[in-house]
Amino acid sequence: MAKKPTPDFETTLKELEAIVTHLESGDLPLEEALNEFETAIKLVQQGQERLQNAEQRIQILLNKDANAPLSDYIP
Repeated sequence: MAKKPTPDFETTLKELEAIVTHLESGDLPLEEALNEFETAIKLVQQGQERLQNAEQRIQILLNKDANAPLSDYIP
């Protein structure tokens, strides 16, 4: 069975925001609120992992040529 790809960071953040809004409404039964909270925790972990991976990639890129002069970006 193929593993479902994880959503990108922005999608994860939007899903998390929707869950928070839903939880803050106070209209959920306890069991549903717990399920939503569990999903939110998983989304937070996914988001943290994506941020850590991005930070590692940035560090790798910076370390490849740390002495390169900085210049303005000209498209």
